[in-house]
Amino acid sequence: MPVPTSPTYITLRNGDQVKVNDHVYCSPTWSIRDGTPYSIARIMEFLPAQGTPTFDSVGKRNEPFTRVRLAWYYRPGDVSDRPVADSRLLLAAIYSEVCDLNQLRAKCHVIHRDKISDLAGWKKRPDRFYFTRLFDPWIRKEFEVIQATSVRNIPDHIREVLTGRYEYVVAEKEIVPDLTDELRLCATCEKWCPPPETVQCDRCKNFFHMACVTPPLLAKPSRGYGWTCAPCSRQHEEEVDSHEVRHPTPVAPKPKSNAPAPRGRGRPRKDRVLAEKEENVEIKHFKMWPFRYFGQYTVAEDTLDPEDFIFPRAATRVGPKYQVNCFPVAGSENNLPPGIEERGTESTIEVLNSVHEMSPEEVETYKSTLTRNEKLKHNIDWLTEAIRRFSAAWQNRRDMATVNMQSPNRLEKWKTEQTRYIDREWSEAEKAAFEDAILNHGAELRPVRDEVGSRTMPEVVRYYGHWKNMKLGEENRRIKAARASGLSMLARPPSRAGSAEEDSSIIAEPTKGNASCGACRTRESDNWWKAPKGLVTNVLCDNCGISWRKYADLNVRPFREETISKHTKGADKREGTPLTGPAAKRARTLSTIQATPPPSVSQQNRCLACYKNGLPGKVLRCRNCSFRAHPGVIGAVVDATSLDQWLCDLCSNEKLQEFSVNYDCLLCPRTRKDPKKKQFHPPADSFLRSCKPTEGQAWVHTLCSVFIPEISYSDATRLRLVEGISTMPPYRWMNKCTLCDQSGGAVVRCSDCPAEYHVSCAWKAGHKFGFEMQPVKASRRDTTTVVDFKDFNGCMVPTVTCKGHPAHRRERFEMCEMNELGETAVQVYCKNYKQAPTANIHGLLRKARRLDQIIQTEDSIDSESTLASSEMHCWSCGTEYSPCFYSFTVKEFMVGDEFGEAWECHNCHMKQIENHQESVNGGNGLNGINGMDGMDGIEPS
Repeated sequence: MPVPTSPTYITLRNGDQVKVNDHVYCSPTWSIRDGTPYSIARIMEFLPAQGTPTFDSVGKRNEPFTRVRLAWYYRPGDVSDRPVADSRLLLAAIYSEVCDLNQLRAKCHVIHRDKISDLAGWKKRPDRFYFTRLFDPWIRKEFEVIQATSVRNIPDHIREVLTGRYEYVVAEKEIVPDLTDELRLCATCEKWCPPPETVQCDRCKNFFHMACVTPPLLAKPSRGYGWTCAPCSRQHEEEVDSHEVRHPTPVAPKPKSNAPAPRGRGRPRKDRVLAEKEENVEIKHFKMWPFRYFGQYTVAEDTLDPEDFIFPRAATRVGPKYQVNCFPVAGSENNLPPGIEERGTESTIEVLNSVHEMSPEEVETYKSTLTRNEKLKHNIDWLTEAIRRFSAAWQNRRDMATVNMQSPNRLEKWKTEQTRYIDREWSEAEKAAFEDAILNHGAELRPVRDEVGSRTMPEVVRYYGHWKNMKLGEENRRIKAARASGLSMLARPPSRAGSAEEDSSIIAEPTKGNASCGACRTRESDNWWKAPKGLVTNVLCDNCGISWRKYADLNVRPFREETISKHTKGADKREGTPLTGPAAKRARTLSTIQATPPPSVSQQNRCLACYKNGLPGKVLRCRNCSFRAHPGVIGAVVDATSLDQWLCDLCSNEKLQEFSVNYDCLLCPRTRKDPKKKQFHPPADSFLRSCKPTEGQAWVHTLCSVFIPEISYSDATRLRLVEGISTMPPYRWMNKCTLCDQSGGAVVRCSDCPAEYHVSCAWKAGHKFGFEMQPVKASRRDTTTVVDFKDFNGCMVPTVTCKGHPAHRRERFEMCEMNELGETAVQVYCKNYKQAPTANIHGLLRKARRLDQIIQTEDSIDSESTLASSEMHCWSCGTEYSPCFYSFTVKEFMVGDEFGEAWECHNCHMKQIENHQESVNGGNGLNGINGMDGMDGIEPS
């Protein structure tokens, strides 16, 4: 039992003193870590040399300390390819390792975001980091980390234990609002409602156990559906019957945050005393960990058990969702093929051991007859097989003298081939290769297996266990021999001074070829550090070297190759070299002035849609404005020989002038512009630079045209000539955007909440764009377009999701994801769902038909105007289209004693007036025209 003592301080090589629960930089030598930045970890405990017991007989830790147990932190770039601009942000982890004490570099500070009152000031101070999330390396998923004191929706006795042991709680993002809410009690039984077993009424907002409602609920409603209790359902039916239902306008919920309020412009920064107090704040730890998992798959009562696992958990795979129960077909007793035994019967039972039915004397007597090798008698594999063979002979009533171990193979049940019960002996060459691989790769046994080559993976794993036990046995025997000879400690004291090889990342003086920093190009620095691979030079200045090692932040200055004019004599002159110097010396000057070509990494282009790098053939770059994107996302079809000459649509229009020079998107709200200022195009550093022309010679954003369902293309392969803007429903234009609070543009709705916003506003806000594969029922496959993308089949639906929503289980593809044929998700979606019917139909005819639909839709809104316009047609020519109609009475439409009313279009009416005037001038009166008794006058409808 360890005895509590005062904290132990260890002095590092740079002079910093650290103790348990301090945060440090940890890194092996430069040659081992291969240029990677420092790792950041928390000290859990100090340990003595390997082989020495951690505690002595009185419970005190043995010294000197040579090792340390560290709890690691991850950088976001270590677990994801998505770039993160904040170099001070970390990801916590419930993962620890034991390292040598001489790998500790310096001290740093890491605390939770909620404990920082001034984040901007915190990040400006050196060696300061913060975290808000936890990454689990086993299930490879991120979780939210909140303070344990903010968890209120649990019983008091559980909350008291949770807050007394741990400082933080780890949970899924969708569970955090439930945990931080007030204590929820069931409206029926008035007991606590655990979130997995609770439903909430959408109207009265009360909570119920799923077993307390009538009838009991077997599962929660699916995503997008709500549930109401019986009284609220009855009230809603009464309101519907009385026509008093008023649906409120949906408002997007604001995400909750426990972070402190942002510092205002006039609010001063915290003083240094408060900042140091935040650095040294006491954090509660239970069994050396400050947090535990309390999420979706946690039973709250398990928290009371001090031995309960604190690691994050995933959904269980036991049950009817993952295992199928096959029932026999009706009318048949056995569905198994001939020769296959049915599982679960006595014939399929394999007896593992019957030795307990034998006497110990018989067992020892028979075992001594099998082998005379004492080492083999204590081998686990040999003993297991001997017991199995003795048990088989005992069950079959055979003589025990017939049992032998000469054959190393055995026939297992349910297998057709024999397998070895013990591995063959390892040769000296295999042992040497194994130990060399262990020295290079450690416990990573897959590369060890590859280096050995002649052994399978199970054999390598088994031998590793035997080899490790052998090494531990040798170490224990060495320690016992040392103690027997009178030596108190055999372990050598640690060397914290460090040799020149351990700290060889500092360069005394750069060479001529590496005379400048590989990042900032400076030529002056107090210290020079070795640079990671892929830079122009192999050295970094003091600022860049420390920034790379501590913060993994390296702002590489773009390289510009210097050109030298061959015709200018003055360009050949070097300082201190006369113009009349020898030609060889001037030629050497030319070679030294020319710069080294940039590395291959700088030649790649970063797509502005997915923010991933790609070669020039994979990611296009506009020759004029430097806009970059994958060709499949913007509908670009470029010949491989003209990649360097490619122009985006806007730059191409500047030269050809085929479409309008006003590049405002028709689907976005109109922005007020100063007429005195020059009109600027969309910026080239944003994906909104990508625009497509419409059938009316205007422009829309490619993003807007793809993610608004009513839009189609004349050529879906190139995403050109956008059609269908006039057929969009009116609500898209009338609803306000929840991001910019403006109306006038077309809005789309979030796939997970009622929020509506413009597509361009969602892109600027960092919302998530993608495509979901929704399954289609067999009965609807004839009327629904079904596509295949990667390994999924279904209906492809574009989705825009708020960035605060957690990732759901539905399969979703990013815009630039490609299938086996090299087509992006945008190409597959537009080709199957956005192509306008161009076969045998001209573009003007399609536009005319859409205008007819608009006229019919507008007429159907007002019933009176619809009735009037449907009855109005010219009595003479029969047309229904005219700027205005004129009424008159005719005998053919007499009702009783009154004449009926008819209509005449403007064209026929003017012809009648001209004929009437000619008749009057000719002296002939007009008594009736085509059965008309007289005009009622010019009366437009």
